[in-house]
Amino acid sequence: MKLSVIKLDGGAAGDVELSDEVFGITDIRGDLLARMVNYQLAKRRAGTHKVQTRNENSRTGKKMYKQKGTGGARHGSRRAPQFIGGSRAFGPVVRSHAFDLPKKVRALALRHALSSKVKAGELVVVDALNVTEAKTASLRETFGKLGWTKALIIAGPEVETNFGLAARNIPHIDVLPNAGLNVYDVLKSGKLVLTKAAVEAIEARYSKTEAA
Repeated sequence: MKLSVIKLDGGAAGDVELSDEVFGITDIRGDLLARMVNYQLAKRRAGTHKVQTRNENSRTGKKMYKQKGTGGARHGSRRAPQFIGGSRAFGPVVRSHAFDLPKKVRALALRHALSSKVKAGELVVVDALNVTEAKTASLRETFGKLGWTKALIIAGPEVETNFGLAARNIPHIDVLPNAGLNVYDVLKSGKLVLTKAAVEAIEARYSKTEAA
């Protein structure tokens, strides 16, 4: 399929041919996207929550009262979970929440995410992303004219220095190199903005023959 290419000032810069294998999927699988999003969110969890177990509690381990004759239940330590100041039963421990997802499934999920943006009319291809000065105000005005109020921008192999500095303080605008492209950010963005260099790199990596 063909898509118009624009310049950063809004002018036309020709057309680009998009691969149907990567950008032309019409039957978007929500279950596949959900699996990938859950994979990403689980992998980023710190997993550092921790509670004290009975062997870590500093309360006394002395027997509370004699075993028999009190008329109450038998107890041996104030560290038990049922007492105030005692340890928590089956509490969280430090662990990793990450789980495995096959590489082919991850690649397929990204193709579906990219195709969903095309299908929704939210994919924009720009010729290049270069600015002469790192001025946030002027770049925000440019984005306003283009209608990019909430966007994920994939700038190519590297983000141009001035553009990255100017864009980093604009709310709801994320600028990433090709290596940062991921399903979660694509789906939560309003517009997906790709440079021509980014399109070429994505098609080279995520075509079906390459991903297999």
